[in-house]
Amino acid sequence: MVTKLTDVAKAAGVSPTTVSRVINNKGYLSSKTISKVNEAMKALGYKPNNLARSLQGKSAKLIGLIFPNISHIFFAELIEHLETELFKEGYKVIICNSQNDPEKEREYLEMLEANQVDGIISSSHNLGIDDYDKVEAPIIAFDRNLAPNIPVISSDNLAGGKLAASCLQKAGCRRPLMITGNDNSNSPTGLRKLGFSEIFPEARVFHVPSNLSAIRKEMEIKAILKSQKPDGIFLSDDMTAILTKNIAEGLGHKIPQDLKLIGYDGTHFIENYYPFLSSVKQPIKEIAQLLVDVLLKKIDGQEIEANYILPVSLLPGQSI
Repeated sequence: MVTKLTDVAKAAGVSPTTVSRVINNKGYLSSKTISKVNEAMKALGYKPNNLARSLQGKSAKLIGLIFPNISHIFFAELIEHLETELFKEGYKVIICNSQNDPEKEREYLEMLEANQVDGIISSSHNLGIDDYDKVEAPIIAFDRNLAPNIPVISSDNLAGGKLAASCLQKAGCRRPLMITGNDNSNSPTGLRKLGFSEIFPEARVFHVPSNLSAIRKEMEIKAILKSQKPDGIFLSDDMTAILTKNIAEGLGHKIPQDLKLIGYDGTHFIENYYPFLSSVKQPIKEIAQLLVDVLLKKIDGQEIEANYILPVSLLPGQSI
């Protein structure tokens, strides 16, 4: 088994960040701490990361991107825009796919610290505030409240929820409901549910976890359709909206005559390859540009705001 930086940290009784500092000769460290780390590396046969060792305190020109699911259409498109914008500024990216796994997310954070990245953009939140608070690299969050000192950039989720509900209301829906993923009530995405409930206070909101298998997810949605018999549904992401449309049609429902659907994200994929679906559109390119701009300002030590909110719009389709 290959020895990891975290193994050295455990053996030396220090944090992974301290091991990284010893390797890179960065910051003040006592001779005792340096000796403990070096002894642990020698005993375990640990070979320091060549990139981190060669930097010798210089900028790595690297940015870490931590996202919960890089196969998700929205995150895939956002990452593409982020890479493009960062490359223009002379930075390369390390893409980390946390897959909603707390341990995987923690290891990625430690790896990014060990590689002395210049900054991190994260949209994954499975860890406690302390895990992000102790990271020295500048961090910007997308749609997640990671820690009090980490700025958050998001689209206007509250307005997006209201917009979706208003569209269903204008279309004549009287038995609407909302289907959303994991309960992110403590993060900006939870505002979509709040906005929807402001228009339809009596409507039910169902949580279908995003980490369910395709078969389990289909079973959950089919059960909701059969038991609730809605005439309108707001889906918190477009891919679930497409799945719901297929399930509803399989049950004999006509869209939009019997059931009206509106999704969320409005990606390039939906706009160009699935224009039938109505969706609340997030300004993906502008989000990426703002994430990069704010992160670079934070790296430069400039003063930045705590929250940035970009407007959403309606991507019209025939599903409502």
